[in-house]
Amino acid sequence: MLKIHNTLTRAKEVFTPRIAGKVGLYVCGMTVYDYCHVGHARVMVVFDTVVRYLRYSNYEVTYVRNITDIDDKIIHRANENGEDFLALTERFIVAMHEDERALSVLPPDIEPRATQSIPDIIAMIETLIAKDFAYIGTNGDVFYAVEKFKNYGQLSGKNLDDLQAGERVDVDLAKRNPMDFVLWKMAKIDEPFWESPWGKGRPGWHIECSAMSTCCLGNSFDIHGGGMDLQFPHHENEIAQSEGATGEKFVNLWMHNGFVRINEEKMSKSLGNFFTVREVLKQYRPEIIRFFILTSHYRSPLNYSEEQLNDAGAGLTRLYTALRDVEIQAHPPCPPSNTGEDSDFKARFENAMNDDFNTPVALAVLFDVARELNKAKEVEPEKTRILAATLKSLASILGLLNDNPETFLKGESSDDAEIEQQIQARIDAKKAKNWALADQIRDELKAKNVILEDSPDGSTRWRRD
Repeated sequence: MLKIHNTLTRAKEVFTPRIAGKVGLYVCGMTVYDYCHVGHARVMVVFDTVVRYLRYSNYEVTYVRNITDIDDKIIHRANENGEDFLALTERFIVAMHEDERALSVLPPDIEPRATQSIPDIIAMIETLIAKDFAYIGTNGDVFYAVEKFKNYGQLSGKNLDDLQAGERVDVDLAKRNPMDFVLWKMAKIDEPFWESPWGKGRPGWHIECSAMSTCCLGNSFDIHGGGMDLQFPHHENEIAQSEGATGEKFVNLWMHNGFVRINEEKMSKSLGNFFTVREVLKQYRPEIIRFFILTSHYRSPLNYSEEQLNDAGAGLTRLYTALRDVEIQAHPPCPPSNTGEDSDFKARFENAMNDDFNTPVALAVLFDVARELNKAKEVEPEKTRILAATLKSLASILGLLNDNPETFLKGESSDDAEIEQQIQARIDAKKAKNWALADQIRDELKAKNVILEDSPDGSTRWRRD
């Protein structure tokens, strides 16, 4: 029985989709004016894992993740670069998809772009004006009137009176209320614009997601996700807009993943303390980054450090080492459901994931499978085969262990032949009882981050550290 923490109710709830067997999921995607950083990677990996597990659980999932390809940051960056904003966003959309594939993140079923959704956005704004939830400000911008929506603040737990009291005195005089937010901005000189009933302009950020999500999934859908930083005001405003326009409950369950932190601060572009996915990929393999992200529960902070990434690499190496020298089917079936240790591991894994997608506990189950697999090797062939299939199958639900064990452990390099020659020279030295030379070769390889593993039969395997 799957339970998910609902930000709206602040409690874990048994997941009950609106339509039995089907799930509509919308996640706020990237604003494409720069390369994705590790915080963005966490959103990608977390909700990719959620979708993978929902599908494993036999739900028919429609996964929508939008692209924000028009906003102030995009216009500012394009002007800085002296390039058309469409060229800028297209370049970073391509880069985002490259990062996504590197991290084994499956593409969403639908990936709407704000610039391709302008008619839907305008239609929703017109509805909000007709229902008196929105008005045209003195500067020509269209604003949402938050006081008209009685449940404003329910998601974030914020009180409208307190929010208004906390506003600065020098408020925007174009608004009726300092908390009102923009739905449509009148175009400034040399800015991109679209024609609308209110003149040339462009949409506000919040209305984009309301229009794209409801157009793709309907007025009401099951799950809305995103980073914790979007809870207020973005998701709060989405609720107000969508429910104001449709008169229906917008989303049944809200999921928010925690921040990635560096030195106890949130990783973000605005703070300048971020690492792009591309920068980290120069030092670490993509699967290590994915594994690292899954070592923390999605709602908890994720502390970024080289030590944490190195630990993730060591953990992944342990799992691949367990699969080494084991014949694995190209497409292993799901773990058998009959009695035995393999079914116990499967049940424990599912219990962890059913408990609000608890990936740290699910990973612990994988290590338990690997431990039993190592014990069974060369002793119980049939048990070895079953445990290997179990490990590979369960890991695939988390998007892990997709590589060939030998390929992962040795890495991709041009010096493999040279390493093999040195290993043979060491074997020859040991046969000649030249222990000093054998130790020297081992030390030389270790200095190159090549770890040797001697077997009782006299053979030697190697892997990269």
